[in-house]
Formats: sequence, C-alpha cells, structure tokens
Amino acid sequence: MGVGTLEDTQEEGVTMATQTTDDTATGMKPTLGLTGVTINAMALIAPGAFLWTTYQLQAAPGSAMNMWFAVFVATAIALFTATAYATLAKRYPEAGAGSSYYFAEAAVLQQEEHRHFKFARLSKFIVGWASHLYYWVYPGVMVAFMGLLITYIIQTFSPSFGTPLEQVVICVAFACIVGAIAYIGVTGSTLANIVINVIQIMALVTFSALAIAYRFSHPGVHYLHPSALSVITPHDFSGLIFQSTIAILLVVGFESATALAAEAKNPGRDIPRGVLLSLIIQAVIFYFLEYFAANFFVNDGYKNSAGSGFAAAFSSGAPIGDMAQIIGNQMLGGNGTAFATILAATVVIALIGTALSCLNTGVRVTYAMGKDTELPLVFGFLHGRFRTPHVGVIVLTVLSAIIGSYGVLSIDKLTQVTLISNIGTFLLYGMTCIICIVAFAGVQKRSLYNSIIAPVLGAVLNIAMLIGVIYFAITGGGSTQVDTIIAGAFSIAWLVFGFAFLYGRKLVAGIPILHTENYKAKVKELEAPVGESV
Repeated sequence: MGVGTLEDTQEEGVTMATQTTDDTATGMKPTLGLTGVTINAMALIAPGAFLWTTYQLQAAPGSAMNMWFAVFVATAIALFTATAYATLAKRYPEAGAGSSYYFAEAAVLQQEEHRHFKFARLSKFIVGWASHLYYWVYPGVMVAFMGLLITYIIQTFSPSFGTPLEQVVICVAFACIVGAIAYIGVTGSTLANIVINVIQIMALVTFSALAIAYRFSHPGVHYLHPSALSVITPHDFSGLIFQSTIAILLVVGFESATALAAEAKNPGRDIPRGVLLSLIIQAVIFYFLEYFAANFFVNDGYKNSAGSGFAAAFSSGAPIGDMAQIIGNQMLGGNGTAFATILAATVVIALIGTALSCLNTGVRVTYAMGKDTELPLVFGFLHGRFRTPHVGVIVLTVLSAIIGSYGVLSIDKLTQVTLISNIGTFLLYGMTCIICIVAFAGVQKRSLYNSIIAPVLGAVLNIAMLIGVIYFAITGGGSTQVDTIIAGAFSIAWLVFGFAFLYGRKLVAGIPILHTENYKAKVKELEAPVGESV
C-alpha cells in the first residue's frame, strides 16, 4: 500500500496534515515551472555571498590548505541529503508547503503495521518544530551579515561610520525590504531571484577569472599553493575535517524547493529536479570555481599586520575585498577600491536573495503547521490578494530584524545565532534522511541508491558534521567555547519548549501526543502502489 493525498481527518481533536497541490484546497496558486523552482532554491545557496562572508573563518592558517577539497566533501554530503529530499518529493508530490514536516507523517502512515501509526503526529511535529531552529534563525543571520557588509562598504568612504545604532538601523531596514518582497508572493520573489542570481554569478566569474589571470601574469610572487593540483587535493586529515565542518554550511538551502510544491505546476516532476539542479549549479560549478580561484591567488604579497597569505586573510574582516583591491590595483589600472566596492555591492544583492529564499521557505513550513493547528491557527491564513502566508511573513520579518540586530553587534553574538541555525540545519537534514529510509522500507522495485545508500550516508554524515562543529568549537576554548554552549543551551531549550507545548495541548485540549493504533483507518485509503518505482 502506497501513499497518495492525505485528506483532512479528525481523530480525538487532531487534524491530519493536508497539503495537496490543488489550488482550491491550499489557496496557493501553482505558477512555478522548473526554472522558477530551481531559481528560488539557487538563491539560498549563494556562492557570491558565502565566499565573502565565510572565507575569513576558512582561512585559519592551520587548515586553510585543505579548503577546496573540504568544499568538495561538503558538496558530496549535501548531494546525499539532496537525493533523499528529491526522492521524497517525487513520492509525495502532494506535500504542498509542508516539505519534511509532511514527509515525516506520510512515511509513518504508509507502514503496513498499525502499531506504527501512533507515532505519526509526534514524528511530524518533531521535524517541523526542529526545522524552525533553521528556518526562523537563518534569515536573521543573513540580516546580520548584511549589516556587517554594508558597514564595510560605507566605511570605505567614511571610516567613522559603524556605530551599533547605525548597524541596527541597517539590519532593520534590510529585514523590512526582504519581508516586503516575500509578502507580495513567490512570483515577485522569483523575478527578484533571477536578477540576483545573474548579478552574483557574473560577479564571481569575473573575480575568479581575474584571480587566476593574476597568478599567470605575476609568476615571480610566492604562492602558498605551489600548483593547481595543490589547491584541489587534501593536505592533512585533521585540517580537512575542520574545514569540512565549515564548508558544509555553504551548501545548505537546496531543500527549499520542496516547500514550493503547492506553487509548482508539476511538483512531482519539477521539485525533485529543482532540488538537485540548484545544488549542482551553485556548488559543483560555481563554488568549485571561486574557491579554486581564491586559493590559487593567495600569496605572500597579500599581507597586513598579522602576517601574509592565509594569516592575513584570517585576521581581515573582508579578505575577498582585500584580494579584489590587490587585483584591481594591479590589473584594472589602479581601481582596486572601486572593484572591491562593486564586488561587495553584488554580495549585498546576493544576501537579499538568500534571506528572501529562506524566509519564503520558513513561512511555508510554518503555514503548513498552522493549517494543522500544530502552531496557532493564525499562521495557516493566506493573504486575500497575494495568497501568501502573510502572518508568518510579518512574524519572521520581525524576528529576522531582532536576530540580525543582535548578531551584528559583535562576532560572539553572530557566532551564537549562526550556531543555532546550523544545529537546526543538521537536525533537519539528518531526520529527513531517516524519513526517506522509513518511507521506502519494504517498497518493491525501489532504487537502492536513492532510498537506502544516499539517505543512510546523508543521515550518518549530517550527524557527524553536527558533532564535528560542536566538538571543534568547544575544544577551541575561549569565546568560541562560550558561544557554542550558549547556542547549544538555546537549541535544547527550544526542543524542550516544543515538547512542553505538545504536553500542554494534551492537558488543556485533550489532544493526544500519540495516536491510537486505528488512526490510519480514519484516513482515506492511500492510492499509490507500494511496488511503484522511484
């Protein structure tokens, strides 16, 4: 017995998840083709933005020589996870805005043994609640990055700029701009993301080409990587592991396409393709190119008070900006400052797309939970004209402004909110891979790679990366250790609060946490045959 559309069904006061792609059922308009789905996911994996914002941390002198291969490893891990998402999206095209939240329930309800059905609601709530650590915090992290980047641009011309109040004002303004675009709807977001992707791709290709050309035209300079082969090969295992825990954060976001199923014209075909295409285009093509170019360029001529090469990059607030200045001064007629400023402006534009894409994904998962009354019902409302989950957009815009304003004040505060988001990301990705394994357990003619190998590797590696991120942060000591403890404590508190919310609803409204075993008997007979190929 397979899984088809799950209808609204009441059982002891609990609403069954309903996320069909029928416009009359969801109120959302199916307007997106493959291009629209892929473009929206591509905006969340923004090579132009993350090269600029994360290169300083990646330039840690003890491990920086492994940077490119770590990006390769992170992309491989992400592809395992993306395969699990694509496989689930193909099996459950009716998931609508629910994404993993819907997949978690459907995977349990398709099981033949009734004793599993009681875990359906608990499974979907855990996945949905945990996903908010990612989807509700990540846009705020992007807002903080924006505040820092705009401060860098303005300080180029006005060094006295950058008081805490000025940075907070930037964050609030940026959050409002992103929220306003999301409020109008996914069609407006898609158009904005097309423009954003074109601009950032042109910028990073230009930077990469000039960085590579710089090395060939300046053979007398001492480069830290003696050859192109040195750039793309690992140099030591411990350094590679450390670099991989950073690089994995560059490739998150491919799953955002799955939250657009209600707005896709052909979700069964385009959502799985969009998940994989967005990751391949942004990571396999552009991340690989730009990280090769930046590392191929690093040389002893790049120096500051902390040293040269990677030491200089690690101590700089904007190492890519520094490189752009050197390249511009040497190859563009002394226009290094102009080149760095233009490049920074394209990163600003890329961050708009990243924040917008994540906000759109987050509010749609929140909308799905609101429709099921797993969150306050008001989150399940749609705007009368734009057909967007406008309440969620408003709430998340306010949260993004608050989180961004907090994160922009110091590197420790930014580290804390970033770690919270990262914990949520790894939890969500690991659980989704496990859901994929459960969903295809016992299914005949299933793809061995898509339903077993990829999700098993994805689950194991995502959990390993989560442990690795926490381990390296805590063992590093100092403020990073404190920041990690704060982020971990907040994440645990968030999950505890979620279970308290479930238990409170049981006490007040009599809604059970675990369904009775005849729960599935009240659901419409599921339609797709178990033997259907995936």
